[in-house]
Amino acid sequence: VAPDQIQFMKNAGMPVTTENRGRYVEVVPPARLVFTQVADFIPGVEPYDVATTVELEAAAEGVRLVLTIDAMHDEHWTQMAVMGWEGELDKLARALQR
Repeated sequence: VAPDQIQFMKNAGMPVTTENRGRYVEVVPPARLVFTQVADFIPGVEPYDVATTVELEAAAEGVRLVLTIDAMHDEHWTQMAVMGWEGELDKLARALQR
């Protein structure tokens, strides 16, 4: 987690650590994984599920990964989720380049 993300959470009155709850709703080895996570950490917003779908397919250069996420309760939070996933995928790309 980047320092600016931690600062945002502190400024918003959010905890800087959270317990993640979710469930797998579809598992199709080795091509597809769908899971939900409970967004229950946002002040003033009732908890709700957010689905994430990960699809993998063979490609000439390796494997193509497509990640699709549900929109959150507003555009700001959706963009925060997108930025979080972009950061995680960047870390994965760097790890795979080693």
